[in-house]
Amino acid sequence: MNSLLFYKIKIRTKSLVFFVLFCTNLFVINSLFAQKREYVVVLDAGHGGKDPGKVGYKKVKEKDIALNIVLQVGKLLEKKGDIKVIYTRKTDVFVDLWERGRIANRADADLFVSVHCNAHNTQASGAETWVLGTNANHKNFEVAKAENSVILLEDNYEKNYKGFDPNSPESVIGLTLMQEEYLDKSIQLASIIQDGFTNELKRKNRGVKQNVFVVLHQTYMPSILIETGFITNTKEGVFLGSKNGQEKFSKSIYNGISKYIEQLKLNTIAEERIVSKKNNISSSNKSKVVENVQFKVQIASGSRKLETKSYNFKGLKNVDRVKVGNSYKYYLGNTSNYSEIKEQLSIAKSKGYKSAFVVAFENGKKVSVDQVLKK
Repeated sequence: MNSLLFYKIKIRTKSLVFFVLFCTNLFVINSLFAQKREYVVVLDAGHGGKDPGKVGYKKVKEKDIALNIVLQVGKLLEKKGDIKVIYTRKTDVFVDLWERGRIANRADADLFVSVHCNAHNTQASGAETWVLGTNANHKNFEVAKAENSVILLEDNYEKNYKGFDPNSPESVIGLTLMQEEYLDKSIQLASIIQDGFTNELKRKNRGVKQNVFVVLHQTYMPSILIETGFITNTKEGVFLGSKNGQEKFSKSIYNGISKYIEQLKLNTIAEERIVSKKNNISSSNKSKVVENVQFKVQIASGSRKLETKSYNFKGLKNVDRVKVGNSYKYYLGNTSNYSEIKEQLSIAKSKGYKSAFVVAFENGKKVSVDQVLKK
């Protein structure tokens, strides 16, 4: 992931102390990103094998269109050099929904993009992009039900999905949100993709929407599901089934992913500059060891009870889970040294936990970090 950061640093040394602190911080940042030089994108072609997906105008099949688009997107991304592409399938095979998510989690992926086609009994048209959410009204539920029904083709699906019924609105709404920490990033990518479809491809914009898709529910990173268009629409179905149409969708998705990654680079540069300034201002506080106080980094919170394994937290180890009311909070690190916990915060943010922050506990009770440092 080192290539995701392009440092343009002009060191203006006001004092030897500042210079040492700055270089130390830069060394820590570089060592963090050296652990993972490539940005990993998992591309998921919907359906496949015994599951054709939707069948549209002139018998075009969703599984074929999705696969063609995904392979072309992957080929374009691989040319960038600093991106590693992993496919959930590269041929016409059936892959369980839970396995698609597992592929992404095992790879410690930074992004998950699933490609599909829409269908309707009218001449509905347009593209839409979905992120994981629980606000499932009846209209949106029908879309989720159609995509989630794939699990009925899987062996032992009741065991794999703990009795989840894709035909039940209550079951869909009751499916807990595992991606709370990644929702903002998912919406950011989905919005960029939709803008591309609208402005570049002149597709009808059906917007960015939220619903519970099992394939997104299984992943632990920013994830989106793209409905490229309606293959049941006479005009749109022909376009999606054509080589030209698939190439245009592939290029648009590629452009969207590239733009998203570039935005992350700029955000990271800005954040590290802020961190550098804060290090200079609060250097005296950073070196403080505060007795009877434990500093931790809160990296996540939500209703889902996750095992504190590294694969659930982007490779982070020694994560603690604490139940607070009906939800859970997940903490990284446990030290009385404020300097050490700031380093842990940098590590958490480098792994994608951009909203992570430092918390303090005194004699087991949560207290203000600022008040503790003033002491």
